[in-house]
Amino acid sequence: MKLKKMMNGFLQDFLTKNNIEFEDWSINVNNQDGFGDYSSNIALKLAKKLKKAPIEIANNIAEHKNDNSDIFTISASKPGFINFHISNDYYLGILNQILKDAKNFGKKKKLNKSANVEFVSCNPTGPLTVGHGRQAILGDMVSNILTWNGYDVTREYYYNDAGKQMRVLAESCYAKYAQQIGKDVEMPENGYIGTYLDEIASKIVDNHGKNLEKNNSIFRDFTEKEIFSNIKNTLDSIGIKFDVFSKEGTFYKNGAIDNVLKKLKEKDLSYEKDGAVWFKTSALGKEEDKVLVKSSGEPTYRLPDIAYHADKVDRGFDLIVDIFGADHIDTYPDVILGLKCLDKKTSHIKVVIHQFVTIKKGGEIVKMSTRKANFITLDELKDQLSSDIIRYFFIMRGANSHLDFDLDLAKDESEKNPVYYLQYANARISNLLTRYDKEISEKVKVDFTLLKEKDEIALAKLLSEFPNKMDEVLKSLEPRKIATYLEEVAAAYHKFYGNHKVINSQNLDLSYARKKLCEATKIILTNGLTILGISAPERM
Repeated sequence: MKLKKMMNGFLQDFLTKNNIEFEDWSINVNNQDGFGDYSSNIALKLAKKLKKAPIEIANNIAEHKNDNSDIFTISASKPGFINFHISNDYYLGILNQILKDAKNFGKKKKLNKSANVEFVSCNPTGPLTVGHGRQAILGDMVSNILTWNGYDVTREYYYNDAGKQMRVLAESCYAKYAQQIGKDVEMPENGYIGTYLDEIASKIVDNHGKNLEKNNSIFRDFTEKEIFSNIKNTLDSIGIKFDVFSKEGTFYKNGAIDNVLKKLKEKDLSYEKDGAVWFKTSALGKEEDKVLVKSSGEPTYRLPDIAYHADKVDRGFDLIVDIFGADHIDTYPDVILGLKCLDKKTSHIKVVIHQFVTIKKGGEIVKMSTRKANFITLDELKDQLSSDIIRYFFIMRGANSHLDFDLDLAKDESEKNPVYYLQYANARISNLLTRYDKEISEKVKVDFTLLKEKDEIALAKLLSEFPNKMDEVLKSLEPRKIATYLEEVAAAYHKFYGNHKVINSQNLDLSYARKKLCEATKIILTNGLTILGISAPERM
């Protein structure tokens, strides 16, 4: 953000002119009235180095020559803060830029950089649950954030098509099939019992007859295809599409998994014990070694995922983002460690961990579904709520916080519902702009200096923050911060709208300036909602 660069430049100039080498300071938005729009802790940080009182240093900084006095003035306050008071004209000037850039305001130009975002990655053993839904929405929004910031993004879905789960799925489907044709076959241990398998078994009977043997590949292949088709349809219903689908089986077939084991053995970082293959992570700073291949011959999650991530690194992405559930928190560090042992780059890999979801109604946890097994499916949620509501409610808490999904609030169509609150603000502006064009035909030149009221300036300040907010979100990959910002914008707009008349034929110049302020607000709301993948309706 240009403004922050100027403020940092002022502080750096003070340090340079006084022959002080120092880099450890920050500049943050100040929400305390009377102490400026931004504040820096530089004087507090310098106190130990210069052996002076922070307020003395702050006063010296405040007296330093300011070449940007038309944009901001500076003051010092106890115990040693530097306060930047931004000119109202600066904020009002940003409104012209918002109106000019419109849907591209705050959007970065193409960086010629690529990013890979892996998310959902649910094995095709059953329908997507609400837990998968949170990850799906989070991953899609992170992808949108990266795209907005100039990355060429590849959305990737990786799943296990080769392990024990798929074998048990095939056996479970056969048991369902056998029951439907009158055979007495027990469900395998820890088998899949959901009624979605009854539906698939019925299709197998219709398409392939009643004489199939247990080991027929149809029970695995047909079931995988049917479930994955359902998964894709569910994701499509909430606006999510993938560019690449990668299968674990690929890395067995192409020798990548054997190659991982070979290289770790060559580096003396693996060994055999009790019939299993162990990753010698204790030699790499970990407390204990981890199993790569069980005594049964089946790999743990770590081994194929090391091979898969090595493949992603080799594809040359500038940034790799993994969206994982909390159940991966203990295993992903081992995968990163494995990549390092293979001499693969890892500094460009970011891992976002999200916590679990609880659906609540009337303050009570909603009982699990019996229709499709012991979980609530994303489809069941979609039957009750719009895609907009689902997307927003899944990010109403930060990714690393447990999420209580309030079904009553989600169904509420009043302004208590934050989605309606935002969309209503956008629709209210659309309606106002339509009325303005009908009631006032005279053309005047916009003069934003006429906006002097506290509510007008407060709204303009918030709108100017949009590019800075997007910079922050790029670093945190936390969509919730966009939602929080949009809620603040909507609240500031509603306050402005409630206190000030926009359409006023008796004062056309002021009326037009306020109209343009409303247009700028609509642009910011629409841009933010677009990044979140939520609609911005013109009417409600």
